[in-house]
Amino acid sequence: MVKILHFSDAHIDLAIHGKRDPASGLPYRILDFLKALDTIVDCAIETPVDLVIFAGDAYRDRSPAPTYQKEWGKRMMQLSKAGIPVILLVGNHDYSPAFGRAHAMQEYDTFSIANIHVIDTPRFLTPDDLNGLPIQVIALPWISKSNYLALRENSTLDQEDLNEELEDLITGLVQQFIQNSDALLPLVLTAHASVQGAVYGGERNILLGKDYTLPGSLVKNSQLDYVALGHIHKPQNLNEGYHPPVVYPGSIERIDFGEIEDQKYFVIVDLEKGKANLQWVPLHGRIFIDNIIDLRKLADLRNDGVTPNHEEVMAYIKEHLPDQEEISDSVARLTIYYPREWEALIDTGWIHRHYENALEAHIIHKPIANVRLRLGDEESVSEMEPLELLDRYLYSSGVQPEEVEILKDMATEIIYNERNQYNSEVGS
Repeated sequence: MVKILHFSDAHIDLAIHGKRDPASGLPYRILDFLKALDTIVDCAIETPVDLVIFAGDAYRDRSPAPTYQKEWGKRMMQLSKAGIPVILLVGNHDYSPAFGRAHAMQEYDTFSIANIHVIDTPRFLTPDDLNGLPIQVIALPWISKSNYLALRENSTLDQEDLNEELEDLITGLVQQFIQNSDALLPLVLTAHASVQGAVYGGERNILLGKDYTLPGSLVKNSQLDYVALGHIHKPQNLNEGYHPPVVYPGSIERIDFGEIEDQKYFVIVDLEKGKANLQWVPLHGRIFIDNIIDLRKLADLRNDGVTPNHEEVMAYIKEHLPDQEEISDSVARLTIYYPREWEALIDTGWIHRHYENALEAHIIHKPIANVRLRLGDEESVSEMEPLELLDRYLYSSGVQPEEVEILKDMATEIIYNERNQYNSEVGS
């Protein structure tokens, strides 16, 4: 039996702003990520495990500050000195989009650090590569589309054709690795990629179709014994109840409020040929608290058309706020919707004082104006595409441009999925 620890998407330098710890000089939110990483490394050493697989995205981007490289390096050296082989996949955030540029984990390869295996090109690892462990690993880092195009004679492919070509290329490569594997030894596939059927977490603000996607049939191949994935922050097993487990452990700490509902994990796997027992180990990170107050409901309660006074507005707000004890040391967000003419009735100073013990407090005012979507004389709603109507509505409502793009991306995915489902039902 081989015991594996699998984690991914550390992004240790993502939260570089906010309050700082006076002892270390680092932002408290950075320390949250490092605490999670310490928990993982300590578990690997104390258990002990036979192999650590990190499925990509150590940093925010390919140019981490030396301070954060040092912090990541400390933890990797602990594993190296403990004699535990570590597979480090290079993720999309670790890669440079420029062809030929070094990636963020290059130094471990350059200096040939003992027991650290940096995977920046597809590889097939055998027991000889992994200190004699009776295991085989197919390792796929993020495949950069720009780098791939730079190596390709014809670089004029559109996005859809490029994705399809990459998917075919990767599928053929993995199938070849499987064919060449030893059928008596456990076989693991690890990849930093999107997989068909995966549920995205709050990190997804990309346009549908921007990622290439590995087919579900590829990763669910019964000749594989465990599939260790990274790239998607929401923890999930895409082959629950079947063999092999196809696992995204998710990010190690909440990145933002889009992940507020996600419990964070790393995974320990007891692996034999044809059998994988999983243990989802929870990570106890920073508490996020999100509240929305819609003062238009106060107007509905009154139902008399009379504007409430300052005391009534603040009483309604106080009634719907979390206790200060609950807020303490959390990352908190409060969003207040209200008729624009009620602006002066809200005591913003009092609200900020209520949240003063939070580690971070984001107080967001959303004044609502009475707007109507106006079309030109030659335009008809029935002739407009849904996304065009949505764009017009969001613009007229004063939604911030960055929020408009995220909402349009989400709408694109919903419309795409609904149309696909309708077409499949009609064709069945």
